[in-house]
Amino acid sequence: MITRTTPRVALFAAASLLVTGCGGGAAAGEGTAPAAAPAAPALASPRPSVEAAAQHLPGLGPRTLARIPSDTRQAVVVTGHADDSPVSTVVVYERTDAGWHAGPRWPAHNALRGWTDLHHAGDLHSPIGVFTLTDAGGKLPDPGTRLSYDRSAGFASPGTGFEGEPLTGSFDYVIAIDYNREPGASPLDWTRPLGAGRGGGIWLHVDHGGPTHGCVGISRDHMKDLLLALDPDRHPVVVMGDTKSLAR
Repeated sequence: MITRTTPRVALFAAASLLVTGCGGGAAAGEGTAPAAAPAAPALASPRPSVEAAAQHLPGLGPRTLARIPSDTRQAVVVTGHADDSPVSTVVVYERTDAGWHAGPRWPAHNALRGWTDLHHAGDLHSPIGVFTLTDAGGKLPDPGTRLSYDRSAGFASPGTGFEGEPLTGSFDYVIAIDYNREPGASPLDWTRPLGAGRGGGIWLHVDHGGPTHGCVGISRDHMKDLLLALDPDRHPVVVMGDTKSLAR
């Protein structure tokens, strides 16, 4: 477990989640996410094998399964209720020699306008795809996660959300989704390897009770549970998208 010094403190504007977290728009020095075409989304993970695709996960079709790396033994599956819905469900799966086993189901929120195969900064959609999970952080102390963890005052979340709900505490715990970012860096790192127009700062974070800019929000207790469950040695990924997209 590694505790880092935050490389740069993000600036946040009241009434919205900006810059680094929750699909914030491009800032000076930011890059953009890869062109995540439906057949080949940008993944920060090894090329999957046919053997991995053969393993059944409920709700996932052959194309989605084929994107899960063969060495992955933990999968956080975020299933949106519809392609234009901000409501989703999260299930954490553990893979054994006998196959995948589901944990509890958790309610969640995703982006205001639902899901997209081709995410752009500020489009208010969550990106569809399979992405590795390598780094965490938050305003609160490390609860004991095996992921690298950056505690920083930069995880500020002032203002209100799309439905007038307070955002305070949303970034008490976060897990960076490796969409257009450098794995191994703090979630607050602004590096966007493929340029600025394709967004970034896509996180799992504490649910504020309404839609997000691009992130996935689950309750504080469930965020803590997830941080304690994820194990880098099991090569965890998040599989995220609406029901129809994931079933492809």
